[in-house]
Parts: sequence; C-alpha cells; structure tokens
Amino acid sequence: MTEERTVGGTCVNRGCLPSKNLIEAAKMIHDARHPRYPGLTPAGIRLDFTKLIEQKDEVIHGYRNKKYESLTGGQFTIEKGHVEFVDSSTVQVDGKRLSGEKILIATGSRPVIPDIEGLRNVPYLTSDLLTNDEPMEMWELPRSIVIIGGGYIALELGQMFRRFGVEVAILERNDQLLAHGYEPQVGKAIGEVFENEGIRVLTKAAVRSVSQNGQEVVVSAVIDGKPQELRAEKLLVATGRRPNSDKIDIEKSGVEVGKHGEVRVDEFLRTSISHIFAAGDVVGRETGSQMATPVGSHDGGVAAHNAFSNGEPRRVGHRVIPRTIFTDPQIAVVGMTEEEAQAAGHECWCSTVPMSLVPRAGAIRDTAGIIKMVADDKTEEVLGVSMVGNSAGEVIHEAAMGLRFHAKIHDFIDMLHVYPTMAEALKIVAISRFKDPAKLSCCAE
Repeated sequence: MTEERTVGGTCVNRGCLPSKNLIEAAKMIHDARHPRYPGLTPAGIRLDFTKLIEQKDEVIHGYRNKKYESLTGGQFTIEKGHVEFVDSSTVQVDGKRLSGEKILIATGSRPVIPDIEGLRNVPYLTSDLLTNDEPMEMWELPRSIVIIGGGYIALELGQMFRRFGVEVAILERNDQLLAHGYEPQVGKAIGEVFENEGIRVLTKAAVRSVSQNGQEVVVSAVIDGKPQELRAEKLLVATGRRPNSDKIDIEKSGVEVGKHGEVRVDEFLRTSISHIFAAGDVVGRETGSQMATPVGSHDGGVAAHNAFSNGEPRRVGHRVIPRTIFTDPQIAVVGMTEEEAQAAGHECWCSTVPMSLVPRAGAIRDTAGIIKMVADDKTEEVLGVSMVGNSAGEVIHEAAMGLRFHAKIHDFIDMLHVYPTMAEALKIVAISRFKDPAKLSCCAE
C-alpha cells in the first residue's frame, strides 16, 4: 500500500470521524442554550475550543491506531510518499519502484477549488480544517465565516460553526440548498432550520471575486441579481470533491479516465486495463457509485475478490445506497427522488408528511422536518425515501432494507413498528397512500 498523507485516509483523519465528533459537541452546546421543553432553563456551556480540538485528535489517534496502523506488518506494508505510475505494472513512490501482478487504484478524492478571481491569493479553508497532525488543522475559532457552496459539507460545518458562536453566511448558487440530487422539500426544510438558528443562507449567489482587506476576507458576489460584498474573518470553500486521479501519471498505465477525473470501471471494478482495478471515491459516479466511505469500503472488498479469486466474480451493487447529512435535524435519503423516478419511466405516487404527525417527534418536542416516499403508482413498489428529522440517519436503514428487497407500500404499513419511535415515520407516510394520517389515532392503520 502507498500513502502520501496520513494512514487511514480522509474518513478517519479529516472527514467522517472528526466532523461527527465536533458536530455532536456543538449540538450539546445548542441544546443546553435552547431547551425544547418549557420548565427547563437555558444554560450556557463554556467552550474551550483548543481542548475540544485536543480531544478530537485523541479520538482520531486512538481510532487510527486501532483500526488502521495496528493492521500493518507481516504481509501488509505501507510505503510513505507520493505514488505515480511508471507503466501498467509498476509504480514509484518518491523514486522507489514497486511492481505487482494486480494493482488497485484507491486514491480517493479531494476538495474542488473553483476558479474564482483572487482565491489563490487569499487564505481559505476547506474541509481539511478537520485534520490532525497537519498544518491546516484549525485550532482557533473565528468570529465569522463565509462558506462558498451549499452541499453536505457546507451544511454540516456551517451549522457546527454557528452553534459554536460563529457568524455564518452560506453562498449557494442555486435557488435553495441541496438543489441537485435531493427532493426540493429537503432543502426547504433544512433551510428553515438554518434561518431559525441565525445562519444566513444566500441563494442565487454567483461569487465573482475574493480579496484580503486587513484581517478580513472580502467576497464579492451577485446575489439574486444584485452585487453585494460579504466580509468575514475566514473563508471556507465547500464546492464539492473530485477524484484523485490527475497527479499519479495515470496515463502511463493506459487506464481510461472520464471527463471529471473519474477512473472508468466496469461492474466488476476492472479498469480498461484488465489487471488494474479501482474503487472508492476515485471512480466518481461510475457504475452508479457515490463518494461515501461505506461505498468505498464495500467496493474495495469486491475489487480484492475479483482481483485474486478464481471463483465467480462479484458485481458491485449500487442500486441502494443510503446517505445521511449530519445536520440537526439529520437528512437521510435512499433510492430515487420523484424527478429521478419519473425520468426512469415510472408513473409515481409521492407523498410528503411533516414530522409533526410522527408521535415520537411530538412527544420529544422535536417536530422539525419531513418525510417523503416515492413509489411506482401501478406496482406500489417503493422507489425512494427522503427524511429530514430526528434520528433520520438511523431510520433510513429500514427504508434501505425495504428497497433492497423491493418492498411495496403495504410492507411498510404491515410492518409492526415500536411505538413511539421515529421509524414510525415510514409507516405513516406509507399510510398516506390510502388515508389522511392527520386524522388517525396513534398506532392506527
């Protein structure tokens, strides 16, 4: 194996693990200051950001050692340094050549840096601010921050910073957050939450230039047709991620690459060169894949099997990929959106139900959000589910299992759900195919 940065890659070092650690800390502060229950007095929690980062790094170091570094040795070795292809069977790591009968390209992805005038001349942050043991790690909390982008990274970090007391402005070029690949109701629901928390969400925003003015970054943009300037102590660029295929001399291997840098693969994760495989973020949207840690982990196993097994090759299965954005409330989706289902030729039945109709949401006074179900109108097979709500990231697994086995609307209705749980949202939105759930008693069908 080769590694240019830190063993464990993005997820454990500067992605999933550190972000969820800090997001949960920010939630504790927010919940203490804004209790949902009458009779509970708001309480302030003193924030020592330096100590918070220290504990985050401690968690990462422990996890990295236990789950990654401790697995090396014996048949597993790691060559540290920058890797490049020499030919289709050989790579070099800082000049040291390594050859193999099989090669797996699993170089992941990195933040996209848009071509904005002046951006290269001002200090800016990316999601790498979450890293550890690297110079770009953030140790001091800014007073204010402007975030360019309105995707999942912008949403998670934007809300986190706001709950830490930072003034936050998010610039989104579309007319709402999460404008692509999500149901329109999802972006609207989380946008209302952000507005209530004091996060400025500026839509229809085209950033023209950025510059430095003393201790501030100045962002010049056209927002809903009007020129505006935004000033903040820090600038965060969160405009997506791109595959890491462009700096490894991949052309010397003969492997075909797509227009966005994705390594082209077939359903067995084999590239255009039969003994070279690829998996994870570096394949982009190939074979219906998505840039997500569990997808890369699963597909890495498929690639390894196909590279070395003499048995039946395994195909990747990307039809059902549940995803969660760890905002509060969480956003979780699986399967098709209404637009995608219609584009695939389905006559759709679709229904959106507010979380206020879910008994547990009412019981715990946390009714923000919605759930939407998409099904084929004729067969009643459920094609997709989107949820914004408390524990959505847990609930979505029931929906994913249903989609995996081609469940129909009645399967969700007939399934006995524990009462009261947030998972009942799936049953309630399925019931709305036949009845108005607002007019039903608890547990009624």
